[in-house]
Amino acid sequence: QVQLVETGGGLVQAGGSLRLSCAASLLTFSRSVMGWFRQAPGKEREFVAAISWNTPNTYYAESVKGRFTISRNNARNTVFLQMHSLKPEDTAEYYCAAEPYASDRMSASASEYSYWGQGTQVTVSS
Repeated sequence: QVQLVETGGGLVQAGGSLRLSCAASLLTFSRSVMGWFRQAPGKEREFVAAISWNTPNTYYAESVKGRFTISRNNARNTVFLQMHSLKPEDTAEYYCAAEPYASDRMSASASEYSYWGQGTQVTVSS
């Protein structure tokens, strides 16, 4: 069964760091583009970052570029989101997403991803 499980969320002060992890089932991870999205209360889900299966190429939202880094360990079927210089506006539920067999076709559109995790809450206090 396809499964994505996010961990690593929590409460942090502004300027702090957190690292999110997303463990994926083997089927999901095979040649998958992996992405991170977030959704704050009352707002639409928004793209944060994506990473291709091989190379790997990365793609970031302008709001997190230079502060967040997406990476993956294909041997461990895990994708990471390292977040530095966190701001209160980064507060949201963070979701891992996967599109199997997409290879290098990274997308910022949530509709392009077939599988989603349950989310992990990140709260940044001012």
